[in-house]
Amino acid sequence: MSEFIQLKKSNCKNCYKCIRHCSVKSIAFTDDRAHIIDDECILCGHCYVVCPQDAKQIRNDVQKAKELIAKYPKVIASIAPSFVANYKGVSMPAMQKALQQLGFFAADETAVGATYVKTEYEKLVAGGDGSPIISSCCHTVNLLIRKHYPDALPYLAKVVSPMAADCLAVKQQYPDAKTVFIGPCISKKAEAEQYPEWVDCVLTFEELTGWMQEQGVEFEQIPEDITKTKARLFPTTGGILKTMQCDAPNYTYMSIDGIDNCVQVLQDIARGTIKNCFIEMSACVGSCIGGPVMEKYRHTPVADFIAVEHAAGPEQFEIAPLDEQMLVYEQPYIGVHKQMPGKLEIEAVLKKMGKEKPEDELNCGTCGYNTCREKAIAVCQGKANISMCLPFLKEKAESFSDNIIKNTPNGIIVLNEALEVQQINRAAMKILNVRSASDVLGEQVVRVLEPKDFFEVLESGHNIHDKRMYLAEYKKYVEETVIYDKNYRILMCILRDVTDEEAERESKEKLSRQTIEITDKVVEKQMRVVQEIASLLGETTAETKIALTKLKESLSDE
Repeated sequence: MSEFIQLKKSNCKNCYKCIRHCSVKSIAFTDDRAHIIDDECILCGHCYVVCPQDAKQIRNDVQKAKELIAKYPKVIASIAPSFVANYKGVSMPAMQKALQQLGFFAADETAVGATYVKTEYEKLVAGGDGSPIISSCCHTVNLLIRKHYPDALPYLAKVVSPMAADCLAVKQQYPDAKTVFIGPCISKKAEAEQYPEWVDCVLTFEELTGWMQEQGVEFEQIPEDITKTKARLFPTTGGILKTMQCDAPNYTYMSIDGIDNCVQVLQDIARGTIKNCFIEMSACVGSCIGGPVMEKYRHTPVADFIAVEHAAGPEQFEIAPLDEQMLVYEQPYIGVHKQMPGKLEIEAVLKKMGKEKPEDELNCGTCGYNTCREKAIAVCQGKANISMCLPFLKEKAESFSDNIIKNTPNGIIVLNEALEVQQINRAAMKILNVRSASDVLGEQVVRVLEPKDFFEVLESGHNIHDKRMYLAEYKKYVEETVIYDKNYRILMCILRDVTDEEAERESKEKLSRQTIEITDKVVEKQMRVVQEIASLLGETTAETKIALTKLKESLSDE
């Protein structure tokens, strides 16, 4: 399914939002980015809609449609009835004219196909044996059942979708025609590729809009001249039921939208708790008008419903007879290949995440999974990694940083911009003679340190590094570093106690001075002796004096 929803690798930012919104958890997170698991994905498109980084894109098939138009004289568009919600104020005649300007031979309403489908549903209910019947219009619901809830598969209506029915009717009328479905759904692309004899190409409304903009085609204001029919209600929640004659006395009729709600119903069906019921199922909340490519950023549920309601009417389409066998759609089980890990394997992963007891399992959902145990299973299956657990990472990072701060020999003081102490470690408390951190936390730094350097860093924006200073109050020498973090609006002061170093340096200087003084005295004494000897010998003392002076200078340098 990743061929239909593609990932822009550079945009994925480890937010896990797509996983949180994926009802079947068909997204793996490896190599620091999301990957769609093809054999588990049901192409609901939620990951595409919710991605805050626009990291996912839908495969664009406009070029394929253009090639069909260039090659075949009769390429006919089947327009989903939800178009009136996506293109406000656009009538079917206006849509037909715009599509003809793009090169289409003609345009038909998918609602015509919906009329065939609703008729087949009425026959199924009339001949029902009390078993539940699930509508088969939504390909995402079909994939959900075929991949994840095979126990409900016998109850899925063996009827083609409105898209398929309309395209079959078009091809019956024009045997040499090619068909292009245009609608708000991603999964229809997969349905069309699975059954190419029905539909030759699928475009989304976003693709159509882009194509029209490229060609400079705009919708005209053309009044509706086609009979308003009930079948146009199909893209709304309960729209199928509004179109059908729901008069079977032994059957209950209900509409369910949203994948999570569909999952609950499918679980009830699998348990055998639902009988004598026709269930209209839509993966999208609001049904097709809530589709993932109803021009992604224009979704207005109430206005969309009203637009569809106004476009519909009490009439039925007059439809040409179709061979009933053409409308039969046998949907086999699609195996999902994933192995459940054992209890010990799951618990081992939980332990690595710091979840050693049930109360440690926060089930916060930030990783995208509903529970820590689900996340652990995903780790075992290679779909997730341990580092996706935000509380685990936070606790680990805090523990790591706390260990560093607590155990470093350097004093660390963290201040806010008001120069109030926010954090102080043990080394700083020792340097500054602070008995308890609570004595200074929240207090002005002036209580323990001269604030001049902090003001200077705040005002200039230039950090101070390794400034040696004497803290007379504490009788200690320190090297002070003050760093201002503008992002977090904090100042960090690092104090390195160099009192022992300073004492050792002073000791060496004192020793050096004493040595120089002794050497000086020795030189002077030796000079006098040399002068006396030289006067007796009548020799110059110049060379001796130079040599001794150099010795003295050498000692002074040390």
